[in-house]
Amino acid sequence: MSAVDVLLPARAVFHPVVDLGTGTVVAVETHAGPPAAHHPPARVDPASEDVRRAVDAARATADLGTPLPLQIGLRAETLTHGDAFLSELHYGLGETGRRPQEFIICVAGGFPPAQRPTVAAALSGLRRAGYLVGLAGLGASHAPLDLLVDGASYLLKLDPELARRAKSEPRRSALVASLVELAHRLGTHVLAPGLATQDQVVHLRELGVRLVQGTALAPPEWRPGMPITVPVASREEPAAPPDAGLGPRVSEFTLPAVTLPHTATADEVLTALNAETGITSIVLVDERQRPRATVDRTRFLLRLSGAYGHALHAHRPAARLADPPRPVPRTVPAVAALRAAGREDERVYDDLVVVDEVGRCLGIVRVADLIRSLAP
Repeated sequence: MSAVDVLLPARAVFHPVVDLGTGTVVAVETHAGPPAAHHPPARVDPASEDVRRAVDAARATADLGTPLPLQIGLRAETLTHGDAFLSELHYGLGETGRRPQEFIICVAGGFPPAQRPTVAAALSGLRRAGYLVGLAGLGASHAPLDLLVDGASYLLKLDPELARRAKSEPRRSALVASLVELAHRLGTHVLAPGLATQDQVVHLRELGVRLVQGTALAPPEWRPGMPITVPVASREEPAAPPDAGLGPRVSEFTLPAVTLPHTATADEVLTALNAETGITSIVLVDERQRPRATVDRTRFLLRLSGAYGHALHAHRPAARLADPPRPVPRTVPAVAALRAAGREDERVYDDLVVVDEVGRCLGIVRVADLIRSLAP
């Protein structure tokens, strides 16, 4: 057992974010514990402690070498303390070597209505910096519904108790179903945390929830790279929602992307692919987080496995073995994205790269997901 294995349990805990559509881990949520104290702790400012825990969680995960995006939490009240705290957060997260689009900052609701303007401005600031932003506690804590629009949230995280009790209580199940429908119409994701049984996981999947967490999928001691358990859903698909214009947008199917700098070597890409078997592609981005190339897992590994492949390519830019990205705006209808994918015979099943209004990478869409969702 290494020194890291001994120290990490006290420093941080990890929870996989599981995509039920593919049965793979697409992100890692991490929480840091209190600092080691050798004397009675002094009075700590809650906002400063909140930022410290977020940064420490990201640093602890860096020790494990996972390339998956990280989900970290912040209290909504912390966002009301102004730019100084957000700058401290940005600096601390940047020291881990990750770029902003590799973090999902999930903000816990529960703030007074008077703080709404400050919270909304901070959420917009995080998004402009390139972070993926989520709201937690949905359905149980104070979070005005129109804030979901103002903050352009990437992720809506249900209250854990609401998610667990939806299986046994029809009225809570109806509430979750309505929140999922709202999220789909806003072009965002729903994450159901804290699921403890397979029946709960299957029920949430039937309600349209795709991203889940909990001990039903992974034990408390789970670490990145360890296996997960995904319950098999019923073969019956949930009833299709009423047709709304051009149908679902591509943002409904967007998954967190694994990104590397466009200067990354083939060996660095190989290390990332070997770390997580569920990665289908890696997006190479520039300093402004815009996609420059995409590495398809299958083609890349085939090229490196050929005669002298590793010797020829390992220390040279991975972009030599990559393809031009296939960007699609987050607001594009899924059917239009599927048609665009079909125009390239040789790359018809390559992942699409979802971009925001200024061309930054927001995630990827797997073409197989679009086909399944749009099939009659």
